[in-house]
Amino acid sequence: MKKVEDYITAIPDFPEEGIIFRDITTVFQDAEGFQLAIDELQKLVESVDCDVIVGAESRGFLFGAPVAYNLKKPFVLVRKKGKLPRETVSQKYDLEYGTAEVEMHIDSIKPGQKVVIVDDLIATGGTVEAAAKLVEKLGGEVVKMVFLLELAGLEGRKKLAKYDVDSVVVYEGK
Repeated sequence: MKKVEDYITAIPDFPEEGIIFRDITTVFQDAEGFQLAIDELQKLVESVDCDVIVGAESRGFLFGAPVAYNLKKPFVLVRKKGKLPRETVSQKYDLEYGTAEVEMHIDSIKPGQKVVIVDDLIATGGTVEAAAKLVEKLGGEVVKMVFLLELAGLEGRKKLAKYDVDSVVVYEGK
């Protein structure tokens, strides 16, 4: 039986020499691979008491929405600044060179709601930490964060140490 990592393609020396890029587009291109990825993510959250699933732009949408659908939970988007049409709350975060900002509709999380955040990748943890801060600004509680894959060498877990973090596939390097 295949595992999720069997559907992930390793691209050496991309985007620069010495980096192994983990391409997940090959997971989506294979119906069994995509189904397996959703099933494995869902296993990480199906026993968690939660009210809402949140997905971070953009691949978090692709993994989070099917999980929310299967668990019969609402799905909330975290988007890049300026992409949501109604009143939002925003959170800046640091990038390797500069900053970025993400937003969530101000009415998307109700005070006291328990939230699971789903994304494709945990690298440095900056984007998902910003998503968690948005949830908390609106009075929600992040009860779990799940990722399809984790680049452990970038130490994103350290940044997210106060959260329950789980990944389907963990690569030791960067």
